[in-house]
Amino acid sequence: MTSLDLVIRARRVITAAGEAPHAVGVRDGRIAAIAPYDAQLDAARELILADDEVLMPGLVDSHVHVNDPGRTDWEGFTSATRAAAAGGVTTIIDMPLNSIPPTCDVPALELKRKTAAGQAYVDVGFWGGAIPGNLAQLRPLHDAGVFGFKCFLLHSGVDEFPPLAQDELRLVMREITAFDGLLIVHAEDAHRIDDAPSPKGASYQAFLLSRPRAAETKAVAGVIELARRTGCRVHILHVSCADVLPMIARARQSGVRITAETCPHYLTFTAEEIPDGATQYKCCPPIREAANRELLWDGLRDGVIDLVVSDHSPSTIELKRLDTGDFGEAWGGIASLQLGLSAVWTGARARGFTLADVARWMCQAPAVPHKGRIETGYDADFCVFAPDATFVVDASTLHHKNAITPYDGRRLDGVVRSTWLRGALVDIDAGPRGRLLTRGGHG
Repeated sequence: MTSLDLVIRARRVITAAGEAPHAVGVRDGRIAAIAPYDAQLDAARELILADDEVLMPGLVDSHVHVNDPGRTDWEGFTSATRAAAAGGVTTIIDMPLNSIPPTCDVPALELKRKTAAGQAYVDVGFWGGAIPGNLAQLRPLHDAGVFGFKCFLLHSGVDEFPPLAQDELRLVMREITAFDGLLIVHAEDAHRIDDAPSPKGASYQAFLLSRPRAAETKAVAGVIELARRTGCRVHILHVSCADVLPMIARARQSGVRITAETCPHYLTFTAEEIPDGATQYKCCPPIREAANRELLWDGLRDGVIDLVVSDHSPSTIELKRLDTGDFGEAWGGIASLQLGLSAVWTGARARGFTLADVARWMCQAPAVPHKGRIETGYDADFCVFAPDATFVVDASTLHHKNAITPYDGRRLDGVVRSTWLRGALVDIDAGPRGRLLTRGGHG
């Protein structure tokens, strides 16, 4: 009888200790052994990676809008999780809005779980929503296993997920603190944006002015102050403005429990390169200038930004208004779930970062139990990555539902050769094997 189900040998394996040659043994879907490359391990199957391949942990993307149920012409669990698997992502956490109903009470969570069951090619967890009027639903959602609660401080883009006013935000933070939950915040200040110029028309510069840097700084300052008063754990979503980084660093040093993320598009694109009318680049908060982009990379280097996630926010092609190029009318969201690893690696290697850095930001830092590390006891979720291979993005070949992305035609470094979920190769042409996750539990 063999002691292991699988052994993968690779000259380059990324663990929390860095990069080294290893033999990784798998039993019953978990990592059971990490041994020297040439170690004698008895297994039913052995895989030896090519010299140009790296064994990384499966990526954890904790910011994905699947939009299912309710807006399945935008995306769905089948298409989203296939795209995730093709990009080396083995776990996604689904956002509570853009689906109908939003995940703001336990019945809505149960409906979403029922919808996702049998469609997921990778493992899926769920965020809950914090909106006006659902304060009493937060603890039941927490008890039902959501990973935390998302809120907006301005219009979310969909009417069924309204923003929290300042007094409501304070009450939500107090409630979440009572059970030591996590609040994740889209931090742009509604009043600053209301006072900004209209984003109508094809001018990207006009759109950029409609979402000013001060809207982010004011919102983050307010979140920090309330977190300081209430003790609530808070996480700042999709940081686009580097001005907030010193604020977050100071808050953390003074004891505020705060983390932050950014996204591949903020680390890749610059406002200067976006043509007028190119609404495939529209997202909120917006892609800013080149100098700002470099400061975001510095934030990753300094550890002020903890993680990098896609904020995959797809829509139909019609809603992006490519016909008019009107940034005021177009849906604000970027589809990139399949491309995040390659996009980030392309920028990271050019700035002297390593694959171990990328794995820390995109696998380990989301801190999903049993996920994101090549470590004994963790799920045997792997991404086999060829970092020196390159490819040109063709939107028509990507697996998310609508073939539009600002990465179309862009050359990226690093190719995902295969993705493994709990010790088995993910085959997106076969049946789905993903599980539904709960906070603190195991799928």
